[in-house]
Amino acid sequence: MNKTRALDQITWENFSELSTMEKAPCFLKEGRIFHALVAQQFSRSLLEDLCSLATCVRRIAKTRTGSRFLQEQLFDRRAMLYFAQPSSRTYLSFAAACQVVGLDCMDVRDSSTSSEVKGESSEDTVRTFSSYVDLIIMRHPEGGFAERVAWMLSNTSRPVPVINAGSGKDQHPTQALLDIYTLERSFENGGGIDGKTVAFVGDLKRGRTVRSLAWLLTQYEGVKAWFVAPPELQIGEDILQQLDAAGMSYEISFDFEKVIPQADAIYMTRIQDEWDLNNESRAIDTSMYHFKKEHLKMLKETGVIMHPLPRRAEIDTAVDSDPRAVYWRQVRNGMWIRAALILSVFGCDRAVRDYYKEQEQ
Repeated sequence: MNKTRALDQITWENFSELSTMEKAPCFLKEGRIFHALVAQQFSRSLLEDLCSLATCVRRIAKTRTGSRFLQEQLFDRRAMLYFAQPSSRTYLSFAAACQVVGLDCMDVRDSSTSSEVKGESSEDTVRTFSSYVDLIIMRHPEGGFAERVAWMLSNTSRPVPVINAGSGKDQHPTQALLDIYTLERSFENGGGIDGKTVAFVGDLKRGRTVRSLAWLLTQYEGVKAWFVAPPELQIGEDILQQLDAAGMSYEISFDFEKVIPQADAIYMTRIQDEWDLNNESRAIDTSMYHFKKEHLKMLKETGVIMHPLPRRAEIDTAVDSDPRAVYWRQVRNGMWIRAALILSVFGCDRAVRDYYKEQEQ
């Protein structure tokens, strides 16, 4: 079996047996992004292309003429935002990204309002929606569901691309893309991401943003990761095995204050207690894994503090005014990188780059 064949050339049974790394090339078409489902499908060259395109979009959108140009790119296309899991931040980020590039949007934000309450399968629901639109952007509590939908829609007479906006506890690729873009922008005058040390702090066991970003960092040279968490919430062995295979350096730690001075970027996360079965997270003391105002003195002058949000007590609000706190910038970066991703899926990236070059001359 050719493990790199397209989704319309492989059975679901054979596809589902592949590892994530083996599945990743199947989501591309002729070397371009068609489905955006897992972090593992993004090579460094693709990441650099998306980041540079996001910057083009961001700068073009600063003028009314430029904004009008961007909106003309996809004014004749439609997108469905199918969010079967609670979300406001990711939903609005994608909705704004669609508006930037002119996509008309329709949405379902509660599956109880669809025919699923009548017994229809989730697969049939999404396939029905795909009849009305040219792109499905979906968030679902079931891990792997986005992959199943992508395979299904690739094997129809009218293939529709799928963007994974969060899948169970395993993947959140577009959050990882905006995190990479934020790191690129933060270190653009300091050598870029290569050679940097990134500390992941908090609930690393269930944080899908950490899982996706940790993999993307393997695409850069000399990056080191610290995983700082209570034993019960430490990073999963499956992620460490992927990092080992990629040859990326990392260390496990339970001492947050020891790691702060060594980090170029600190990636804070909240407790993911929505996955609790019996409120077991309440028994875990995470107070020593909070970033407090006094920790700013320990952080490098060139360091940055990140957070995928929403936050609770893991970052003191007194930290917000420090220029190294870039989590609000992360939010806006999400709109730009998602707009860039959508443009790439529809093959509009070259037109946007050409327009940008013309305006710069």
